Amino acid sequence: MGLVGDKITIRGGRPLIGRIEVKGAKNLVTKAMVAALLGETPSILRDVPNISDVRIVRGLLEAHGVKVTEGDEPGSLLLDPVDVESAHYADIDAHAGSSRIPILFCGPLLHRLGEAFIPDLGGCRIGDRPIDYHLEVLRKFGAVVEKQPNGIRMSAPNGLKGTKVELPYPSVGATEQVLLTAVRAEGITELKNAAIEPEIMDLINILQKMGAIITVDTDRVIRIEGVDSLQGYQHRALFDRNEAASWAAAALATDGDIFVGGAKQAEMLTFLNVFRKVGGAFDIHDDGIRFYHPGGDLKPVIIETDVHPGFMTDWQQPLVIALTHAHGVSIVHETVYEQRFGFVDALVEMGATIQIHRECLGGHPCRFGQRNFNHSAVIAGPTKLVGADIEVPDLRGGFSHLIAALTAEGTSTVSNVGIISRGYENFITKLRLLGADFDLEG
Repeated sequence: MGLVGDKITIRGGRPLIGRIEVKGAKNLVTKAMVAALLGETPSILRDVPNISDVRIVRGLLEAHGVKVTEGDEPGSLLLDPVDVESAHYADIDAHAGSSRIPILFCGPLLHRLGEAFIPDLGGCRIGDRPIDYHLEVLRKFGAVVEKQPNGIRMSAPNGLKGTKVELPYPSVGATEQVLLTAVRAEGITELKNAAIEPEIMDLINILQKMGAIITVDTDRVIRIEGVDSLQGYQHRALFDRNEAASWAAAALATDGDIFVGGAKQAEMLTFLNVFRKVGGAFDIHDDGIRFYHPGGDLKPVIIETDVHPGFMTDWQQPLVIALTHAHGVSIVHETVYEQRFGFVDALVEMGATIQIHRECLGGHPCRFGQRNFNHSAVIAGPTKLVGADIEVPDLRGGFSHLIAALTAEGTSTVSNVGIISRGYENFITKLRLLGADFDLEG
């Protein structure tokens, strides 16, 4: 979907009604594609969404010699890693764009080729803390990290060895790095304070199918016994609970009624509780979940985002639009990402009453309390939103802006909508299916 730089002109005030389908989770599918590098035989991944992040990873895999072809059903990929080879840094740079996915290639490539390379993708990307922590983890396994003018080269002259890692925070990315590296490292790896999101557990399911030996304890400890070789997998990806929650929020904010095909209750338990507290209704079916506004006033809530099994950070931004319609004061305390309220400026311009604070407005332990980050939002409602010109800032914030425009009186123009295609498959088609009134300008 070539939407980068394009605009959508939305005429708001129409409820979204109908059925849409969600496919595999962006946060699982891209990592599952990387895991295919570890196999000695081809893998088949099903329910792969047609989103730009998937296309980025596909390009990176092909740059490393992996043959990627369409599978035996729509939305399936055959990934053949038999001819894996080192890629030129310019090829990696060209495909990676602004993605941090290349860092997750390192463990598998060190096992397969004995070396890996990450280009300097510009700015402080190589030097910022998330990347540095990935490098520190790889060093623990025995990787030799060498900074070069155009990036970072890694080698494993003595192979990779199991190690002990304790995360200061249950980071999803760091947990993925450990899993993808430890499964073929010699000996046992113990990971403490691991992330246990459903997408992490589904990645573990995939690795076990490939021949890995992984134990998950109830205290966020994961133990991995390294094996000599892994085979390809066949797997149907976990559904995208973030996309499902986004459409649920859209149904609530627009007084709509949306059936999200493919959504499942277990992975959305925490979201469903909050959705009901706000005043939304849902019906669980075997093939999906119906989300709708049952009538009556929406209620204010206090939300504190957290790692799984808490309320996901990706859920709060779309739901904030519905909270502008709630009768009373809602509080959202963001404890996962320190810079997640940039999307609020446009909502205030549209008429929302939202104040952002540095203080922790909630009782949940928070890493940002003594630091200068605006990470708590106070939303007073109900307020009517009016149309405005909006520029999409990020993936979830961008979808939230779409919802705001759909609920607003009058016409809104939402620009830079290509970002939304990173995580929402065919969202333009889905908006049409749900009866949204808009024009797409290119």
